[in-house]
Amino acid sequence: MSRTDVLEKLVSLSKRRGFIFQSSEIYGGTGSVWDYGPLGVELKKNLKDRWWHAMVRSRDDVEGLDAAILMHPRTWEASGHVAGFTDPLVDCKACKGRFRADKLEDARCPRKPSRQPGQHADCELTEPRNFNLMFKTFMGPVEESAATVYLRPETAQGIFVNFLNVQQARRQKVPFGIAQIGKAFRNEITPGNFIFRTREFEQMEMQFFVDPGQPAGGRTDMEWFEYWKAARMEWHLALGLERERLHFHQHGPQELAHYARAAFDIQFDFGGTLGFQEIEGVHHRSDFDLSRHQEYSGKKLEYVDQVANRRYVPFVIETSVGADRTTLAVLANGYREEAVPGEPDGRTVLGLIPALAPVKAGIFPLTKKDGQPEMATRIAEALRPLFPVEYDDSGSIGKRYRRQDEIGTPFCVTVDGESAASDSVTVRHRDSLQQERVGVDALVGWIAARVR
Repeated sequence: MSRTDVLEKLVSLSKRRGFIFQSSEIYGGTGSVWDYGPLGVELKKNLKDRWWHAMVRSRDDVEGLDAAILMHPRTWEASGHVAGFTDPLVDCKACKGRFRADKLEDARCPRKPSRQPGQHADCELTEPRNFNLMFKTFMGPVEESAATVYLRPETAQGIFVNFLNVQQARRQKVPFGIAQIGKAFRNEITPGNFIFRTREFEQMEMQFFVDPGQPAGGRTDMEWFEYWKAARMEWHLALGLERERLHFHQHGPQELAHYARAAFDIQFDFGGTLGFQEIEGVHHRSDFDLSRHQEYSGKKLEYVDQVANRRYVPFVIETSVGADRTTLAVLANGYREEAVPGEPDGRTVLGLIPALAPVKAGIFPLTKKDGQPEMATRIAEALRPLFPVEYDDSGSIGKRYRRQDEIGTPFCVTVDGESAASDSVTVRHRDSLQQERVGVDALVGWIAARVR
């Protein structure tokens, strides 16, 4: 199956099976805003839990944080977002379309999808004008006198303003990091491609603070940058993403932010017109952020190295993952359609690794007699406190298998004619279609070992 078709198929599957729905659909929908359904919220939570474990739980040099969405307005002045967080915008007077002036080659005319905006006689594009991407609101009882505040466009600034709070409370020594998962908001001009580019999204960010000098016996700032580059690529590979669909893209002189010493994106091949796109950025931000907040707040944000008798503003190595984009990458990577002998329609499979699968096991009675439903129900109730499982006794066993294949369930447990006498069940593997006999008493351990 060509990768070109996958995104359209995922949109259909996601709605049909309860992964992702259009937000406010009964009112016609909200543009590029999506709701995660019962299976989608489980998948995304599994992804976030896996990131949190890798970045915080399994390390002693990274601390967790959950900073507020609403921050003091000066935060965004210091960060440069108020003055510089803009995209050039053009409108078409003919079709009323709106496009980024610097991305016209990626856009398509609503009237003639085979053409770019401005490529045919009917187009009448306005002059570019700057458009700030931050959502603005007001804090206070009366709008006229209330303070202007912004919905944060990134989670990183909440980490920077809490640098000393976390460092001193947890008695951390540089190098160390602060990680958080949270919502961010951008009033994108041209959002789209399902959950790839949306106006409300979730980030998983870690800012790692390092010595800007040459620490004796430790890594330099660029060595830490290379360390985190390699570590983050390995994390994506451990999600099951195919190696040939991942690569690094280095920011060239025209892409590199003015404060950055180096920047690489981890890109995934989504196929079709999307192709390779960023799912994570690894950036060397120098001391720009802490220095700017120190300047605008008037508060010292220096680290005191008592052993070396030094004070300095640390450099920052940033890793920033899009939780929604990575969820889409996992879905696109796992989606496949397979021929099955004896079944003309074949099967649709989400080849998710067991740790990410929203449902770990489907529990079926082979028939609705001989006590099989009762035994299957007992097994489901015993497993449910430990794993997400789904009991299903509707339709043929083949149809039940196909339903679980389509949502990525790695194992199907069937209570059959032998189960009562042998106190065992048949377990069928999603990918190989192989079946094996497992004792009921051993089932918890058997699933747990494979889910981990």
